[in-house]
Amino acid sequence: MDNALYDFFRRLDRSLFIENENKIYADYDSPLSIGLGQTISQPSLVYKMTELLELDKDMKVLEIGTGSGYQTAMLAAFAGQVYTVERLEELAVKAQKRLKSLGYGNITYKIGDGSEGWEEHAPFDRIIVTAAAGEIPRQLIRQLAPEGLMIIPVGEKGLQKLARVTKDEKNNFAIDTLGDVTFVELVGEYGWKQNNRSFN
Repeated sequence: MDNALYDFFRRLDRSLFIENENKIYADYDSPLSIGLGQTISQPSLVYKMTELLELDKDMKVLEIGTGSGYQTAMLAAFAGQVYTVERLEELAVKAQKRLKSLGYGNITYKIGDGSEGWEEHAPFDRIIVTAAAGEIPRQLIRQLAPEGLMIIPVGEKGLQKLARVTKDEKNNFAIDTLGDVTFVELVGEYGWKQNNRSFN
């Protein structure tokens, strides 16, 4: 999939997912504000996180944090079905309209607390979280299918580690880290807390 993913990544116009004054900077490899305290991640990180998921068209993917829909589009192009959750209604409505206009028909949308996952559609072959948690939400681990994989930024405000959670066929899970990242907060029970312990 790597060549196909890279080709798609190069073709996907990030400016389509930005509506404010930052649209002119869409080609820059940097995060940009999309309003409401949220950002669109730098393209290289979106590509890396998508690549780490090792997607195929038989997979069901849960995305926590629809945002502008840029990452969602990458997922939908290479997964069978994408379930995406966004807590901010204004962003969610705009992203859904945008993605439908681009022709994506394999995405299901929800407005709500992403840290709770989406129980009625679990288990998921892949889970990707695009906001930083103080610790990995236990609900998401439970909703990850056997032999599944989750990518999530975990840590304190300002700097986090990109974590990879993998499950074996017996539902035992392991966590490893893949480098430093910076994301906005996953608001709710699993956001940043004073004296929290990452990777609990």
